Amino acid sequence: MARITASVFSSHVPAIGAALDLGKTHEDYWQPVFKGYEFVKQWEKAQRPDVVFLVYNDHATAFSLDFIPTFAIGTAAEFTPADEGWGPRPVPQVYGHPELAAHIAQSVIQQDFDLTIVNKMDVDHGLTVPLSLMFGQPEAWPCKIIPFAVNVVQYPVPSGQRCLNLGKAIRKAIESFDEDLNVQIWGTGGMSHQLQGPRAGLINKVFDNAFLDRLIADPEGQAAVPHIDYVREAGSEGIELVMWLIARGAMADLAGGKPPKPLHRFYHVPASNTAVGHLVLEEQK
Repeated sequence: MARITASVFSSHVPAIGAALDLGKTHEDYWQPVFKGYEFVKQWEKAQRPDVVFLVYNDHATAFSLDFIPTFAIGTAAEFTPADEGWGPRPVPQVYGHPELAAHIAQSVIQQDFDLTIVNKMDVDHGLTVPLSLMFGQPEAWPCKIIPFAVNVVQYPVPSGQRCLNLGKAIRKAIESFDEDLNVQIWGTGGMSHQLQGPRAGLINKVFDNAFLDRLIADPEGQAAVPHIDYVREAGSEGIELVMWLIARGAMADLAGGKPPKPLHRFYHVPASNTAVGHLVLEEQK
């Protein structure tokens, strides 16, 4: 049967993608950011996942303000990197796993979660930047990717509790898929940041690191935090962190198993106008 072997968490700052694409990774400003991802790049080469279930938010690319699904699963065979106004990123085509994606949709919907099934969409920096951070700049991505887009742009947005519970349902779905697959689930977005208004540029190191602490040791407690606390403490875009709870909810300890092992934790300020957070949790048998 398919199995989840790890969860990986990361910011998906668009400027990180630009720094990579323009060869700026060794500049003094960017070098500390990319150094924080050296561990995961080597670790991923050893892990060789078959599929990454990648939780991210679309930035008005695949979904305009005319149509905003709360949860959308990409079930296509491939997804094209989007043109976000300055041309598509020079990254490989994203190939999906339609069979597993369709199975997850069937299982999760039968567990009373409403998903939007998307058979065609372009994927923006929310998905491609994490892929570049974890896998570098290969000619082709080393695994299949299932995009899972969450609305954290237009209110109302899903609660942390809803996201954690959804992660539990996704785990159940993956474990019932009748194929031997090494699956990782990634939660992306955040950390504290605000892009507009009087608080533009807000970064809250205390909140960010407390979030990482609770994500590891007390995910149920973190799931109970209301969305207004994210906005107040972490800025208007800090609400993206609820997407990390989907990946955390898919870990074995929330289904009666052992707690995951923290393998790597990284936090850095600044990268563009935000903080960068990164965490790797490995399942324990």
